[in-house]
Amino acid sequence: MNKYGMAGVWAAAGFTAALMLFPAARGADSVYRQLDLFHDAFETVRKDYVHPVDDNELVNSAIQGMVSSLDPHSSYMDAKQFADMQIQTRGEFGGLGLEVTMEDGLVKVITPIDDTPAAKAGLKTGDYVAAIDSTPIQGMALDDAINKMRGAPGTKVTLTILRTGAKKPFDVALTRAIIQVDTDKFRREGDVGYIRLPGFNEQTTSGLEHAVQQLKKQIGPGIKGYIIDLRNNPGGLLDQAVTVSSDFISSGEIVSTRGRHPEDNTPYYAKGHDITDGKPVIVLINGGTASASEIVAGALQDHKRATIVGMTSFGKGSVQTIIPLGEGGGALRLTTARYYTPSGHSIQATGIVPDVQVAQGDEDTTPKIQRPSEAELPGHLGVENPNKKSSAPIIHPPAGKKIEDFQLSYALDLMRGKTALSSIAKGSEQN
Repeated sequence: MNKYGMAGVWAAAGFTAALMLFPAARGADSVYRQLDLFHDAFETVRKDYVHPVDDNELVNSAIQGMVSSLDPHSSYMDAKQFADMQIQTRGEFGGLGLEVTMEDGLVKVITPIDDTPAAKAGLKTGDYVAAIDSTPIQGMALDDAINKMRGAPGTKVTLTILRTGAKKPFDVALTRAIIQVDTDKFRREGDVGYIRLPGFNEQTTSGLEHAVQQLKKQIGPGIKGYIIDLRNNPGGLLDQAVTVSSDFISSGEIVSTRGRHPEDNTPYYAKGHDITDGKPVIVLINGGTASASEIVAGALQDHKRATIVGMTSFGKGSVQTIIPLGEGGGALRLTTARYYTPSGHSIQATGIVPDVQVAQGDEDTTPKIQRPSEAELPGHLGVENPNKKSSAPIIHPPAGKKIEDFQLSYALDLMRGKTALSSIAKGSEQN
């Protein structure tokens, strides 16, 4: 009796399972039909295009088109580009030193990296690259454009630049160099330690720790605190953002990532100790502060470990995972999650709002050039919980007085307990 009863249960379960599979089967049939459509298009191009085309180029272009249509930060890398990316995350590569994105069919400069050929040549945030060695950018994939700008150190390349305010395009000749994205940029500012982090690669945390160690020796026990400069820092490795944050925060959550599936949700916690011995910290940010650098600023702000000074950051609140494809193939850079600050806030397309809003001087007159943002990128992920804009006035440089780096100057005064109320513009300006 039990034997037959069990058989009956399995028969019913099998019938139900078969019914449940019909929608999946129909869905699979639809996918296969679409793949047949792609195959037909692929074969037609191979046979009938005006001149022979390379099969690999066709496949690579098809994958790139599929992935790049998802959001501005997802892309396909062929084998060479994948190898170049791995070199870059180790902290050096051959190129010009530009952080770029694609906008309106042109390459837009997010920021030139400090002390690189691009920075020395005077390229600016907001510039557009219209051509590379006279080859127009229009219609070129972003990764292809980046690949053309990179190359062996010592080789030359000419960029055709469009700049707001310039009457016509102009050429800039550059010589490629080894681009070292290191963190070992620090100096003594009297009784304050200044550390600039230009990016987040495998060397970032060790560079920060070295900088703090050296500044302690240079300044001694009378050190007032540290200014961490994340302005125009485009981000990089998530694990480095966590370990850098852990160098200031001894316990608690640094950031959490939430993906499509519940099992993909991951909190990251502080796993170090405060290397500054509890000294005050001020973090400088601006519209070029993005991704991993926003994770650090958000963690230190939520834990009230640092005062955030400057202008609202870029607003890239998504995480990209590098997924290799096949043996000897390329890889996908795929957006797989959003990240959230310790308070549970997503800064996607809104950015980190500073505790003290301080303009460098020209943000109001040229906002689109000085402050490109995630929200301006076509196809960006939507906003989940919009930031309430600050009602605090924006602090500007004193009228008629030229200060080379007003944001840093203000941060130094703030660290030393001085006030700069005379530099606050009248009225209630909002960013």
